[in-house]
Amino acid sequence: MSEWMKNVRKTEPYVPGEQPKTDNVIKLNTNENPYPPAPGVRKACAGMDTDRFRLYPDPDVTQLTEAIADYYGTDTSEVFVGVGSDDVLAMSFLTFFNSDKPILFPDITYSFYDVWAELFRIPYKRPALKDDFRIDINDYMEPNGGIVLANPNAPTSLYEPVYNIEKIIKANSGSVVIIDEAYIDFGGESVLPLIHKYDNLLVVRTFSKSRSMAGVRIGFAMGSPLLIAALKDVKASYNSYTMNMPAITFGVEAVKDDAYFKNTLEKIINTRNRTKAELEQMGFAVLDSGANFLFASHEKMPAKMIFEKLREKNIYVRYFDKPRIDNYLRITVGTDDEMDAFICAVKEIKENYVCVFQVGVKILSVDQK
Repeated sequence: MSEWMKNVRKTEPYVPGEQPKTDNVIKLNTNENPYPPAPGVRKACAGMDTDRFRLYPDPDVTQLTEAIADYYGTDTSEVFVGVGSDDVLAMSFLTFFNSDKPILFPDITYSFYDVWAELFRIPYKRPALKDDFRIDINDYMEPNGGIVLANPNAPTSLYEPVYNIEKIIKANSGSVVIIDEAYIDFGGESVLPLIHKYDNLLVVRTFSKSRSMAGVRIGFAMGSPLLIAALKDVKASYNSYTMNMPAITFGVEAVKDDAYFKNTLEKIINTRNRTKAELEQMGFAVLDSGANFLFASHEKMPAKMIFEKLREKNIYVRYFDKPRIDNYLRITVGTDDEMDAFICAVKEIKENYVCVFQVGVKILSVDQK
């Protein structure tokens, strides 16, 4: 081994959902929004002055920060914008989790949390979720160097009510509590109003899910001016120009069209609820989702087998080969046509019959095995 290899920082990286390299795939494995961004985004894209790309973007992301603050009724001093919520969360780990005490997050949750903790050499503990996959708030009452909770949680999809989250925040005034609300728009009440009550609360959101902009990479955090100022200082010490010019413009347009935003949410929630009911009719146990995905397990069919059979039919869902959840599938909610195709394919796997279904303008056939 080369001498320099001894000084390489090594960590086990986060593994995202598979990105198919072929067409005619129904992609239900990465919790993307099946609908396009707000029409204003397309218009802004078409009218983009590319001559401006020779200039650096605004390091303060002023326009987008103002749009977010206005929409959520906060001050601009309470908003931090980053390149997707992953960037915001990583920056938050680096900024706030600097104690000898371990940070706390559940054993089953967004699998990037332990990657960041390992990368930044942050001690951590992962209290086990209860048998019903809900957190035990008593696990978060011990001394700690910080707490991060996804609500609704991923991959379980479960939402924890505000009164339980507030108990945790209140009991941990000496450390920063991060609530990752990537999926909050799909169900449940946000803890955002509590940022004016607790100066140790940081709420993190994303444009990737509910605003259909995963490919643009916009995330943001809201919290007390002290928290936001600390985040900005660390960001400026790392990279002053993280948000590119088109993303700022597109983000502003996405925030403007509230009617489109809410209409899209309603469609996804309705499709989610219908799909849940159909899965349950086929013998699946499906957790009550507050997100844009379902977490389901069948009473007789192994999840891994269903995952593999679906993939053979060009339908991608997410399977986690991990303890406690290795018999569950995480299923992103797509369009009604996509979910009809998914249900039809699952029925064939279960009942061994032939089905032909239409997805948009494409006909996909499932041959009997």
